[in-house]
Amino acid sequence: MSDIVKTDKQILLIKRAVEIIDDCYEAVLGYIRGGMSEAEVADFIEKFVLEHGGEGLSFDTIVAFGAGGAEPHHVPSDVKLENGMLVTIDMGAIYGGYCSDFTRTFAYGEISEKQREVYDIVYRAQLLGVEATKAGITCHDLDAVCRDYISDKGYGDKFIHTTGHGVGTLIHEDPRVGKGTQTVLENNMVITIEPGIYLPGEMGVRIEDTLVVGEGKLSRLGTELIILPA
Repeated sequence: MSDIVKTDKQILLIKRAVEIIDDCYEAVLGYIRGGMSEAEVADFIEKFVLEHGGEGLSFDTIVAFGAGGAEPHHVPSDVKLENGMLVTIDMGAIYGGYCSDFTRTFAYGEISEKQREVYDIVYRAQLLGVEATKAGITCHDLDAVCRDYISDKGYGDKFIHTTGHGVGTLIHEDPRVGKGTQTVLENNMVITIEPGIYLPGEMGVRIEDTLVVGEGKLSRLGTELIILPA
């Protein structure tokens, strides 16, 4: 495991791993079409990463359509993309031995007011978490920033994992950004902020960025809801 506080060189490698995934996500948005399966999209992601400088995937890519998004660790299947589905993609690349971690949820076609509402809650919770990521805050308190907002909106029991984790040569490292973790963040720690809401049988929304404490999020991509035409 790499050190919890990263060197400038380590951060540069992580930044490059993030850039590869940013490029990949933009490619996915241009590639995906109705009728494609989750597994097809996951295969496209792996191929893109390997063809654009990545040494491999940080972890098995998650592509989840519709109700599959309610499973945080959904395994891509032969489920086909249809109008009105939310799509969650969680992916990462390895570059120079260091990982990136990135999740976005977007809409394909016309979605309901409830889908929009859930997206907006996670979107705002994630923004709050990114803004609160500064040296001196404990991981417990940072987790609470996202968790309390989601709870206040009535979905606290549907946020079923920690707000984030450290990233380095392993995709999950210290510190654990969750309840009870009293680790105090320091500049040059690398963590994720990834709140989510999961409604079994319906949908899920998760938004995640990799951040450097003291610098902010590394992805150049925004988190506003993208709606692709069906």
